[in-house]
Amino acid sequence: MAPSINNAKCVLVTGATSGIGRALALAIAALPSHPTVIGVGRRKDRLRELKEAGIEAEEFDVNTDRASMKGFVDEMIKKYPEIDMILLAAGIQREVHFKKEVNLDSIATELNINYMSVVAMITFFMPHFLSKAAAGQPCIIAPVTSGLAYIPAPWVVNYSASKAAVHSLCIALRALSKISPPLVESELHDVEGTTDALSKFWVPIDAYTKEAIEGLQRGDDVVSSGFAKVAYEKFEKPKDGMVSEMAKRSATHSKK
Repeated sequence: MAPSINNAKCVLVTGATSGIGRALALAIAALPSHPTVIGVGRRKDRLRELKEAGIEAEEFDVNTDRASMKGFVDEMIKKYPEIDMILLAAGIQREVHFKKEVNLDSIATELNINYMSVVAMITFFMPHFLSKAAAGQPCIIAPVTSGLAYIPAPWVVNYSASKAAVHSLCIALRALSKISPPLVESELHDVEGTTDALSKFWVPIDAYTKEAIEGLQRGDDVVSSGFAKVAYEKFEKPKDGMVSEMAKRSATHSKK
């Protein structure tokens, strides 16, 4: 079981200026343990709102190169040495129709934000977390995936693939805490103009946030709800034992 968020002292949240990231940042800041929360995002007006709510606000776009990402992480560790949790919620969603014209630059951007930025941030934070863990402070890495990581949606095929990649990364590393929301009320769908149609099916963001925070407080390895929870229980949970067995075999092989 993963460490509980109740023990977290300082939590950095990417994608904190809208949607799930913003809701979770505000909810974490309101926990009885009162951890320091660092909201990371691009929108200056939304960052000001976070500061007014008592959250540390840092302007940064995760759609960047590795050197810039490392520089940002190093700056955050220096400025907030107590960081012991990162919640990686930054993401975009674009429709892709392969029978029509496909914009490969858009696909690359979506992959960079949804997957590569997660890999880079985990990579650059890992030495800091390993050092804190060695000193007895449990740390949490919580990437936000999606129910579409389990069952892809054909109209957002690249988004589904990017979230499946994050989910696979989480399973393989095993030390990570994972959050996989169902379709949740947010601004994620505004760009494609699908908000009105999806509003008939999505989970209200307040309801989702409550369930997600409760899962993090319990220390659940996988925090999911709604359709995502059903899909995880049916298709993904059975893999856990297989992954553990593969990890044992890998450890045995590496000793030879």
